[in-house]
Amino acid sequence: MAVLTSYLVLLLFGCLTGITTVLFGFGGGFVTVPVVYGLWSVTAHPGADPMHVAVATSTAVMVVNSVLATLTQWRLGRLRREYIWPMGAFVLAGAVAGAFAATRIGDTALRLLFTVYLLATIADSLLRKGFFSVPRAREPRPLSRPVRTLGGIGIGSVAACLGVGGSVMTVPLLRRRGLPMAEATAMANPLSVPVAVVGAAVYALAAPAPHVQAGRLGSIDLLACAALLGGSLPTIVLARRVAVRVPDRVHSAAYVALLVVVLLVMLATDS
Repeated sequence: MAVLTSYLVLLLFGCLTGITTVLFGFGGGFVTVPVVYGLWSVTAHPGADPMHVAVATSTAVMVVNSVLATLTQWRLGRLRREYIWPMGAFVLAGAVAGAFAATRIGDTALRLLFTVYLLATIADSLLRKGFFSVPRAREPRPLSRPVRTLGGIGIGSVAACLGVGGSVMTVPLLRRRGLPMAEATAMANPLSVPVAVVGAAVYALAAPAPHVQAGRLGSIDLLACAALLGGSLPTIVLARRVAVRVPDRVHSAAYVALLVVVLLVMLATDS
């Protein structure tokens, strides 16, 4: 009964994941990591690190969510090539390094890095100008070469290491280049695809032999992944036209508010 309840919870949070994928470009990472971590923390799973399983499962969910959301945003005409390529290639390179690094970081340290990353992102959005409002007359500015290369590598490495996709760095970055929230969050989805694919591949092969269990592929919890996708995929399809209708300032405020909620959940889970 407890197992059934757990997967019903994951199904419901999968729906929330679909909404955040469409509205914020998260691909699910900032919802799935705390939820899967919380469920594994209260359930007996000998020989497994809950945070590693949560990060691995999150990347697997993001592969499907980010690809579907990318196709959806492309059909709606919200993607702009100059902001996706060639930065996407450098995100891919960074994701390889970040995913391998995560497999060598202890569970406690990985959880701490996730929390610090949330705090830094929230503080950056609140304290630096340009995130909550973009002048309507301003033409979006292109990405510089250092941002496309070094920035892309940094985004890929951090995102893959923490299982969160690239949206939490790419959205503020594109926002401060003058893009509306609807476009910035839309382009976070294709930039999350290389992170998710590389991360899922590494985590699928990363678990040592003594930790192999039924229902898992490496560090990925396949049943949790299926339950989350069962909720997220139909939600992405149904919510695909919502983002463009949300006022820009409300959209940006909701983005930060969700990060604050996730931070509080992680802190509460750790206590």
